[in-house]
This record gives sequence, C-alpha cells and structure tokens, in this order.
Amino acid sequence: MTPEKQARLEACLKELATLLYEQTDKSKLTNLESIEKTVRTQMLELVSPEIAPFFIEQTTGTKIGKLRRVKSCVGVLKLKAKQAQRLGLKPRSQLSPLLEKCCLRLSANESYQNAEAEIEALTGVAVGHSTQRILVLRQDLQLPQALQPVSEVSVDGGKIRLRGKPKEGCYWRDYKTVRLQGIYYGAFFDSNQSLIDYVNSQPLINPLVCLGDGHEGVWNLVREFAIANQRWEILDWFHLKENLYKVGGSLKRLKKAEVLLWQGQVEATQALFINCKGKQVQNFSAYLERHRQRIVNYSYCQAEQVCSVGSGAVESAIKLLGTRIKISGAQWKVDNVNSILSVRCAYLNGTLAI
Repeated sequence: MTPEKQARLEACLKELATLLYEQTDKSKLTNLESIEKTVRTQMLELVSPEIAPFFIEQTTGTKIGKLRRVKSCVGVLKLKAKQAQRLGLKPRSQLSPLLEKCCLRLSANESYQNAEAEIEALTGVAVGHSTQRILVLRQDLQLPQALQPVSEVSVDGGKIRLRGKPKEGCYWRDYKTVRLQGIYYGAFFDSNQSLIDYVNSQPLINPLVCLGDGHEGVWNLVREFAIANQRWEILDWFHLKENLYKVGGSLKRLKKAEVLLWQGQVEATQALFINCKGKQVQNFSAYLERHRQRIVNYSYCQAEQVCSVGSGAVESAIKLLGTRIKISGAQWKVDNVNSILSVRCAYLNGTLAI
C-alpha cells in the first residue's frame, strides 16, 4: 500500500471509529473486555456486512439473482444467487464455508450444546446446537487417501453407548479404528467391510506390517488386508507385556520373561513357567500359543527401525475419539454414530484445518 493510500485509509478509519463511538452506550465501556465485545459487535453488525459485499461483487462481477442471507464470520451477508453460485456456496446453506468449518471443528471436540456456546464466544456469531447437529449429519467427509506407499497399519477397537428403545435403556456396541502409516485415521461403526475396503484401496507395499493387540476381532480384520504372504502380523509389545505381568508371582521370573519376549523367544519364556500352576499362568500360556507367530524380535525391530513395535498411536486415536463420543451421559442414535466419527476423524486428519 502506498503512503497516500495508507493515509487515506487511516483518515477513513478514524472517521468510522468516531461515528461508531458516538453511537455507543458509554456506560458499557467499563474495561478492555467490554470494549473488545462492543467493537466486535459493531464490526459484525455494521462494518463487515458492508465491506464484504464489495469484495464479493468485485470478485464475482455480478449482482444478479434472488437475495440470500448467509451467516459468516464477518456477520450476516446478503448475497445474490449468482454470486453464491460463482463462489461455490452450497445450495440452501445458511452458513458460510469458514463459519461451517469452525462449527465442525468445535462439534468434533465438544457436545453440540457446548459447541453452540463456544462458537459464539470465539466468533461473536450465534449458531444453535440443533444447527450444529444438523450440520454434522449432512457432512459427507471422505477418508484421506495415502499420498505415499503404506507399509504399516494398526487396528484397534472401542465402544460407544447407543440409545435403546423406550424403557429398554442404553447398550454398548463396538467400533473399529485404523491408522495408516502413522498419519491417516479412519473410524468405522458396524461396518467392518468398509474398514477392510478402505485399507485395501491404499497403495500397500510388501511386507505390510499389521499391528494389533490380542483381541481376536482385530486380527479377523487384519486377515482381510492385502494377501497372506504380504502381511507381517505383529502383536503389540505393550499388550504382550501387560498380559505377562498379569501372571504375577516371582518378580525376578517376570523380569527375565520380559527380556526373553523382547527378543522374541517364546519357547524360552514358556519354559520359565513350565512348573507353575494357576489360572493366570494357563491363560498366559494359551495367549502365547495363540499369538506365537505374531511375537517378533522387538529389540531388533526397534534398534534397526524396521517398524513400530506398539499400536499405541491407534489406541491413542481411540481415546481421542472417546473424548467426543463418551461425553458424560451421552447416548447416540445408531444413524448418527458414523457422522460424528467421520467429523472427529476429519479433525484428527487435518481435513478441517483453517
């Protein structure tokens, strides 16, 4: 901006500030916060709705069509139908793209009721909680496609509380989460095949490292990834260690067993417990047998950075999803679950970045 234009702008702004101040109730200007709120309100109601239309008209080059009111982060805008079309605004949408994205980001992290309060506190624009919910349900957010070959996949599951029929109460159902290459997240409710199809649609390389805990449901999914001789199934080290210490007994023996398992020596580990009795020992022995082929030399894999040895990242994703879907007292309708999981994953994947 040239010095002449800068001086002109400053003069205009000073005159504008004077006019706005003259119309302000001075009794409300008690501290900086009150001044911030007053100025923001005036900008949203009086200034921005006059400036933005000029930008819109200059950008679209038209003023044709039926008038349409749209809430935005710069106030309520009056757009012509042709302008809205050229700017790519969704038909019948009452929110601007930026305000819509702000609402989705908050809905991905908060209850709809809290999102309503937060969006008004942060932007000064009121968007009701029912509108937030409808906005989420209308989304068709596509899961990201990997931009590089995928060599590692981890899978885990979580639970969500669903609303039952009247007088029947609520009940819990499982959903599954997958993490690709330590970058991309996807969550699927009541649709294991969708998860399988999503993974198989990626550029998978050979070998494909598949990480998971001891849950059989996880490995049933993994068996459908790629082809058998392409998969390298690895049991999560931390889950293995957790099950080891459930055996109890001699701490010295447990420490020795941990060292052996870290090196992938299953038979030597079993030999340590051969003379032990008890249900916990039997359970652990059966656990080792069930996952024998998935217990690798974790020490080598970590030292040589061959692959991850724990599925902690995908378990972390389950917890991050849980912060939204397990809000205290929350119960979900079956039809709404995939929508909120989709929005939450979009937030984790950075799709809703502003």
